[in-house]
Amino acid sequence: MPTPLLYESHCHTPLCKHAHGTPLDYAAEALARGLKGIIFTCHCPLPDRISHAVRMAPEEFDRYVEWIGEAHDQFAGRLDVRLGLESDYYPGVEPWLEKLHARVPLHHVLGSVHPQVPDYRLQYYRGNWFEYQQTYFDHLARSAETGLYDTLAHPDLIKNESPSDWHFERILPFIERALDRIAKTGVAMELNTSGANKAIREINPSPTMLGLMHARGIPVVLGADAHRPTRVADGYADALRTLQTVGYTEISFFLDRRRQTVPIAAALDSLV
Repeated sequence: MPTPLLYESHCHTPLCKHAHGTPLDYAAEALARGLKGIIFTCHCPLPDRISHAVRMAPEEFDRYVEWIGEAHDQFAGRLDVRLGLESDYYPGVEPWLEKLHARVPLHHVLGSVHPQVPDYRLQYYRGNWFEYQQTYFDHLARSAETGLYDTLAHPDLIKNESPSDWHFERILPFIERALDRIAKTGVAMELNTSGANKAIREINPSPTMLGLMHARGIPVVLGADAHRPTRVADGYADALRTLQTVGYTEISFFLDRRRQTVPIAAALDSLV
């Protein structure tokens, strides 16, 4: 058997109200797929019941921590189970997140801008999709500049909101401006394999955007964004090969909020 090297760095629990399967189920799948570990990053609670239908409630956070602790104990010696969080960004939420992230030791904090969430769209969409795309990439860069996050999740998610209005060459200058800002912070960005199941059926970000990230030296973390156990590590081999085609030689993950790296060639060999 190959030596396990990789982590699932983006997965959820039923506490977000749109994922299925227990943490034990996700951990069992990670073990079966030949991973070294799994880092749970369920959708964080937010103040004022913002998007409460698709995330854990503030009073459920302690239960989330307990669930992951139980999975850690049950898989000890077989799989490295860690606690992380996916935390939404929008201007003004920073004080809430600073307190939330300090409550317990976290291993990986994903920053997300979710343009599909009704509360976010109500505040920032003004009837023009191109302007909304610009706002999204500005917020993505601003999230990196807060210092709250290790990795930025699914960093071209906006393309799926109105595919007919997604014209890469038109939005490219705004993407490049955002990437320049992100590169200065040292924050990593995610290659999210769940994009293959969205309206525009390609990884998030696209291979072209990955190339722009590589040119700026931005590290990449791999995640499947699993909302059910069968999607743990889904598409990893293809994603790693795509990274190689744009020039990456290493893949990253976070433990104790410190970035670790593995050569992509070795990572590919480690997969079951």
